[in-house]
Amino acid sequence: MSLADKIFVDMCKDILENGTSTEGEKVRPHWEDGTSAYTIKKFGVVNRYDLSKEFPAITLRKTAIKTCTEEMLWIWQRKSNNIHDLNSTVWDEWADETGSIGKAYGYQLGVKHQYKEGMMDQVDRVIYDLKNNPFSRRIMTNIYVHQDLHEMHLYPCAYSMTFNVTQKPGDDKLTLNAILNQRSQDVLAANNWNVCQYAVLVHMLAQVCDMKAGELVHVIADAHIYDRHVPIIRELIEREQYPAPKFTLNPEIKDFYQFTTKDITIEDYVTGPQVKNIPIAI
Repeated sequence: MSLADKIFVDMCKDILENGTSTEGEKVRPHWEDGTSAYTIKKFGVVNRYDLSKEFPAITLRKTAIKTCTEEMLWIWQRKSNNIHDLNSTVWDEWADETGSIGKAYGYQLGVKHQYKEGMMDQVDRVIYDLKNNPFSRRIMTNIYVHQDLHEMHLYPCAYSMTFNVTQKPGDDKLTLNAILNQRSQDVLAANNWNVCQYAVLVHMLAQVCDMKAGELVHVIADAHIYDRHVPIIRELIEREQYPAPKFTLNPEIKDFYQFTTKDITIEDYVTGPQVKNIPIAI
C-alpha cells in the first residue's frame, strides 16, 4: 500500500486525538458565511517521504498531480505572481483586478541577488550550486520576505526549501534530498497537494543536475484540520488504500526551464472516490 497513505492517516489521527482546538479563540480565517473557521491543530509535524522508493501520492482520494505541478512550475519556473499565467483557479481568491497576488511566491523567486559569481535569482542559484558545489550546506530558498509582506495578498504558507546532497555507497550518482518548510497547512485541502508538487520539483532538479531523487522531508509548524473538515477526514482515513502510482519524467529534459506537465507520466494510479466541494476557509 502507499506509504503516503499511512503517513497521512497517522498524521490525521494524531491531530484529531492529540491536537488542540482553537474554538472560541480570536482567529483570522472565516467561512464564506462569515463565521469563524476554527481548527484542531498539531504543532511541529514532520513527515518523511523516500522518493527513491515510491511517489508520495495518497490513494485515499485522487491528487491532481499534473495540476499541482502546474502550480509549482508557475512559482518555480515561470516565477510569476499573476494568475493569468496559471491554468488553474486555485489562486483567484487572492488576485487583484490585474490578476496579481502581489509580491508573493513566484515574485520572490524571480528577484535577482548579487553573488560573487554574479546576479542570480534563488532558483538559478539552487541549480548553480547543485551543479557546481553540491555538498554545500547553503543551498536553499526563502520567500517569506518581511520587507515585502505588506505587499503580498497572501503570506507564503510553504515558504522555504533546503536542499542537501548525499553520496550513497555504491551509487554512481549523487542523491538529492530536500526539506520543505511550511508555517501553516490545511491538512485536508492542501497536504498531499504540497507533498506531490514538491516531490515533482525534487525529481526535476535531480534529473537536470544528473542526480537521483532521495528524501523529501515535510516540516509543518501548524498542521490543522478545520472544524467543517473533521467529518470528511474521519471518513477519508477509513477508506481502502492502494499501491502508490508509478511516476516518471521525460528523460530527454536536461534544462529545468524546459519541463512542462506533459513531461510527467503517472501510471497505475488507483484511488478512492474524489472528495468534492470541500469548504475552504479564507
